[in-house]
Amino acid sequence: MNEQKISLLMEALPYIKKFKGKTFVIKYGGSIMKNENSKKAFIEDVALMNLVGINVIIVHGGGPYISKFLNKLDVESNFIDGLRVTDKETMEAVEMILSAKINKEIASKLCSHDISAIGISGRDSNLIKAKKKYIFKDNKKIDIGYVGEVVSINKKLLLDLIENNHLPVISPIGCDLEGNIYNVNADYAASSISSCLKAEKLILLTDVKGIYKDLNDESTFISSINTEKIKEYIKSGIIKGGMIPKLECCIDALESGTKNIHLIDGRREHSILLEIFTNEGMGTMIEGGNKNGN
Repeated sequence: MNEQKISLLMEALPYIKKFKGKTFVIKYGGSIMKNENSKKAFIEDVALMNLVGINVIIVHGGGPYISKFLNKLDVESNFIDGLRVTDKETMEAVEMILSAKINKEIASKLCSHDISAIGISGRDSNLIKAKKKYIFKDNKKIDIGYVGEVVSINKKLLLDLIENNHLPVISPIGCDLEGNIYNVNADYAASSISSCLKAEKLILLTDVKGIYKDLNDESTFISSINTEKIKEYIKSGIIKGGMIPKLECCIDALESGTKNIHLIDGRREHSILLEIFTNEGMGTMIEGGNKNGN
């Protein structure tokens, strides 16, 4: 048993050396937040990465919490193409849950590990400038309310925080020049931030192991893939449904400066450490162009 532990530590050593001083952006959210063991393991993984010298930025969602809160208010949650239809009343609830509850909870748990975590909203210092997003279906323009898409990221603010050894925890709330507030999809917020910083890695915690050719067949799991192959699979219908917008987001990130991306099942305890610091990994790694993963 001791030999196995030593072997794992030695396996991690070259990765620790390689990634020291690099920036990782992690998108955290979904059903992972409802599992106390997974939440605890996530905080521990982030703490360890921070302590070995990796610059970590967390962008979090909170859909289940928002839906639960709205349900208490007898407000129905409606989604179009995976995006929450957000009127003014809903937007107020979204900001309260994301920026006040979830954001501060994550930051405080990291602080308990002696990490200087700073919980901030995308509205702070215009961190996330956004504009109103519309959906187009059957050549019709659909207004989904206060849902935004990223226009720009305040890179200087993030670099200042990192250089002063702070770990930013970001709620994906954006605003425009007129002061309108928008709910920004956390995947796209994380993607924009990682691209802006040319991050070494963008890690998307999901509710599945990664990418499959057939979700019902474990043997079709894909451990590494490039963007050209993803485009091919989307076009041929191998990749379909809710995975398409997530992977299109990944393609945008890689084409805009992110080095590589990992899709990991966040429900598995310590999945981040296993993916980043072991040879075998446990999720899907995505690289740009025609490069092969490892």
